[in-house]
Amino acid sequence: MVHPFLFLQFFRELVKPLGIGEGGADAIIYTWLIMALLVLLSLAATKGMKAVPSGMQNFMEVVVGGVENMLVETMGEHGKPFFPLIATLAIFILVSNLIGLVPGFFPPTANINTTAACAVVVFVTTHIVGLKEHGAGYIKHFLGPIAWLAPMMLFIELIGHFSRVISLTLRLFGNMNGHELVLIIFFGLAPFLVPLPMMLMGVLVSFIQAFVFMLLAMIYIQGSLEHAH
Repeated sequence: MVHPFLFLQFFRELVKPLGIGEGGADAIIYTWLIMALLVLLSLAATKGMKAVPSGMQNFMEVVVGGVENMLVETMGEHGKPFFPLIATLAIFILVSNLIGLVPGFFPPTANINTTAACAVVVFVTTHIVGLKEHGAGYIKHFLGPIAWLAPMMLFIELIGHFSRVISLTLRLFGNMNGHELVLIIFFGLAPFLVPLPMMLMGVLVSFIQAFVFMLLAMIYIQGSLEHAH
C-alpha cells in the first residue's frame, strides 16, 4: 500500500515542470481529498434515507437545516435558489479549515489560490445574478442617487466591488495561514501539551472564518438583487 505522503511527494514532482510549487501542489491534493470526503459523506447520509432520520442522515440534516435557516434570515425566501452555492462554500471552507488541525495535513484555505478561487466564484455569481435580475438597469447600482456624481460614483463603486475579491481572499488566507504558522512554531518548540490551546482556538477560528465568508457571500448576492435607489 502506498503511503499518502509518498503520493503527495510524487505529485509535487509531477507538477513541478508546470511551475507549481510545493504549496500549490499540497493545496490541490488536499482540495481533491476534501471533495472526495464530502462526496463520501453525502453518499453515506443519503443512503437508505428514512422519514425519521438517524445517524449520519440526522447529522447532515442539522447542518443543512442550519445553513438554510441562516440563508433565509439573511436573504429572505428569494435567497433559497442560492442555497447550493452558499452551503457548498460554507461546508468546503469549514472542512478545509478543520483538516489543518490534523497533524501532517495541510489546509487548502492556507493557500491564497484556494481562497482567491472561492472569492472569484462569489464575485462572478454576484454580478451574473444582478444582470439576470435587473438587465441593463443593473448599472444603476454603480451610479449613485445623484446624476452629476455618476462618473465619480462609478469609479468608486468599481473599486469597491473589485476590492471585495481581495478582502474575501486575504481575510480567509491570512487567518488560516497565520494559524498554521503558529501551530508549526509551537509544535517545533514543544510538541506535546503546549500546542493544545492553539489547536482548540483553531477550531473556533475555523468555524468563524467559514461563517464570515458565507455571510459576506450572502450579503453581496442580496445586494445585487435589490433595486437601485
